[in-house]
Amino acid sequence: MDDDALLAEQMAYYRAGAAEYDRPYAEREELKRLLAAVDELPIAGDVLELACGTGQWTPRLAARARSVTAVDAAAEVLALARARTASPTVRFLEADLFSWRPPRRYDTVFFAFWLSHVPPTRLPDFWNTVAAALAPGGRAIFIDDGPAAAAEEEVLANQPAPAALRRLDDGSQYRIVKVFHDVRTLTDDLTALGWSVRIRPVAGNFIGIAEPPATAG
Repeated sequence: MDDDALLAEQMAYYRAGAAEYDRPYAEREELKRLLAAVDELPIAGDVLELACGTGQWTPRLAARARSVTAVDAAAEVLALARARTASPTVRFLEADLFSWRPPRRYDTVFFAFWLSHVPPTRLPDFWNTVAAALAPGGRAIFIDDGPAAAAEEEVLANQPAPAALRRLDDGSQYRIVKVFHDVRTLTDDLTALGWSVRIRPVAGNFIGIAEPPATAG
């Protein structure tokens, strides 16, 4: 697909910048509040965490879940996530989320700051994968940036998908996919795909809870 090179560059960014990944969580108060908000979300049963990164969210999920399967494509961030998470109920898995298919079903599928890295043309397939991963009665829970976050990014034009330029401490720079979802538009898009969804803004971010189409799977 036209966005393959962009996605490869996005992957390279997260692999090269693994050691810098956690910095915003130490510096930004809104992220600390979002982490705390997990304790109030309906997370239960067996949980699948997509794009777990360095595991900032994983221990909080594990505290509420029967088990957590945490997936990311970058070995470098997974190493940090394993070091952060001591729970015996957590399993980490290295896989490309654009090609990986869950081998079983889960009660909760959770992803934080991942949806904005999915090219719009791949969103229907992504949501189909999420639906197929959910057990009957299961829900998807997701957290991400809203449009206000665009002011903090170096947004790029004329790319195969909405994109921004990110720089690491060593001066290297990478393009990443970055879609700043509007709550109303995202709600409408998911509803059109058959999902039942509730999304609420939280500062410049949003938290969504979605139930898949009745015919999913």
